[in-house]
Amino acid sequence: MASNTLSAARPVRIALAAGVAGLALLASPVLAPGHAQANTPLLQGQTSLADLVDKVMPAVVNIAAVTTNDQKGRNLPQLPQLGPDTPFGDLFEEFFNRRNQQGERQAPQQRRSQSAGSGFVIDPSGIVVTNNHVIGDANEITVIFNDGLRLKAEVIGKDTKVDLAVLRVKHDKPLPAVKFGDSDKMRIGDPVMAIGNPFGLGGSVSSGIVSARNRDISQGPYDTYIQTDAAINKGNSGGPLFNMAGEVIGINTAILSPTGGSVGIGFAVPSTLATNVVDQLKEFGETRRGWLGVRIQTVDDATAEALGLGTARGALVAGVDEKGPAKPAGLETGDVIVKFDGKDVKDSRDLPRIVAATPVGKDVPIAIIRKGKEETKTVKLGRLEDGEKVQSASANKPAAEPAKPSVTTALGLEFSPQTDELRKRYTIKDGVKGVVITKVDANSNAADKRILVGELIVEVGQEPVNAPQDVTKRLDALKKEGKKSALLLVSNGQGEVRFVAVSMN
Repeated sequence: MASNTLSAARPVRIALAAGVAGLALLASPVLAPGHAQANTPLLQGQTSLADLVDKVMPAVVNIAAVTTNDQKGRNLPQLPQLGPDTPFGDLFEEFFNRRNQQGERQAPQQRRSQSAGSGFVIDPSGIVVTNNHVIGDANEITVIFNDGLRLKAEVIGKDTKVDLAVLRVKHDKPLPAVKFGDSDKMRIGDPVMAIGNPFGLGGSVSSGIVSARNRDISQGPYDTYIQTDAAINKGNSGGPLFNMAGEVIGINTAILSPTGGSVGIGFAVPSTLATNVVDQLKEFGETRRGWLGVRIQTVDDATAEALGLGTARGALVAGVDEKGPAKPAGLETGDVIVKFDGKDVKDSRDLPRIVAATPVGKDVPIAIIRKGKEETKTVKLGRLEDGEKVQSASANKPAAEPAKPSVTTALGLEFSPQTDELRKRYTIKDGVKGVVITKVDANSNAADKRILVGELIVEVGQEPVNAPQDVTKRLDALKKEGKKSALLLVSNGQGEVRFVAVSMN
């Protein structure tokens, strides 16, 4: 997906399924099997979804969000004209009529932009779930039911990281509602159904299957989307993805599309991720995620071999926040976290999701691999939202300079001890330790791993190095141990470190 990016209203890319009136027609994902036939085996022998639709349709809503911005002294761009016979005429009629009255062309004092999407009621008292990008910073939100009922909504809470929002509407009678199901029980190939507001056509139903699970589309730290071939189009954002029991197992959010319309690749936030966020927004009006206070890297095969892990697994700790919970618990740079609170950490993507879903303040056991041996540490989890406000400070003292500077070459790199001239040339911050890289062979494995001139080697094989000779000695020792790769801890001039496994062949 290298050529695809996330966009709210552009064709040819991953797009949020929501749009803006006059700019892009409303959106939000809905599932459908391209050209599903009446007797498709995907629905396990069912010939009709009508009973299921009758059951859940009343709880699915359209959402209209209006944002009013001051536009003094500015002219509004001319908006496209929609004929009275189009399906969008009713939706935008009032907006266009207001602009066309008396041939008005002057700039008003305020500009109103309107967008629409989908949502669903999860509590008869009037709790509605949708995508955060559907409502944005709207000043006015209206929830529209399938029977025509229109209710003003207030925002209870929003979460940008998972792209969810929880709204509240008030009515004198209990409202129809649906319940969340367990998305972890869904298997690839299971049938699903979506209902939403594609292109402003409210109450539209589509069906399909689960095409894949745990998709990372690079939209946030907790990407674990359900992929479906159900039709997802602009206006479906925030709409529910149902299993065949009528439970919401996903919230339709984005599509991958070269055309701007559905091509059978849509993405939904899984219910197992959404429910915790929704519960927190309902209770606190904000999220309260767990925080460990480490910076992590993926463990690839070369790194696993260098660390003696056998197979690539876990999350490699590339940095520990000085003021985070991990520091007093004894976690160190170079540790590999393989289990958190009893849950396996198969790769680095797993850890942020597991930590975020763990209650703040809980004492959590963490299994780590340190220098080939497994250890267990206990961490009292902090709160991510507090941790994001913490400014890390380095208290390390400057590295001592060798009495006789020397230059050494190894791994396609040329090393030099730190000097005043090199620190000035490469803007190396006081307190940053290590051996300065002064040259990189363009044909080396180190260059392939994007090691740069001006960076510093802090550790080799998880042992600190302060002089070029330290580097060569550690490399010789690793070769005698039968290692094929050397695990380097590389720092930039500001002290930000990462692990790089470089081949010694």
